[in-house]
Amino acid sequence: MSINATLFVQAIVFLILVLFTMKFVWPPIAKALDERAQKIADGLAAADKAKTELTAVNKRVEQELSQTRNETASRLADADRRAQAIIEEAKARATEEGNKIVAAARAEAEQQAIAAREALREQVAALAVKGAEQILRKEVNAGVHADLLNRLKTEL
Repeated sequence: MSINATLFVQAIVFLILVLFTMKFVWPPIAKALDERAQKIADGLAAADKAKTELTAVNKRVEQELSQTRNETASRLADADRRAQAIIEEAKARATEEGNKIVAAARAEAEQQAIAAREALREQVAALAVKGAEQILRKEVNAGVHADLLNRLKTEL
């Protein structure tokens, strides 16, 4: 065969191969490439959506953390105020109780002082009566002279 005929036959075979490829091979390949491109586009869209959702969630988490910090700070401040109030109340109670104890001690001391004065008056009256007996060399009857002895006690 001549080179021209071989070239012509090869061109026809090549043309048949191209037509066969375009008719049967190329559409599935193009379809697979389109599907792949669509999957990639969907994946990129999902990634962008996830990124925006992540940003929104991060903002919400920051807001909640900030709110929680504020609530914690306010609760701590309330606890401190309550603790101070309890301490002040305890101090007031202790002061009041101390004042009561001091007042009771003063009253008791006053009563003891009055009792001691009464005992001293009794003793002085008894000494005065003994002294009068010694001076008068005569017995003084307490029943008879009760009025006189009571006046003497009050004067002392």
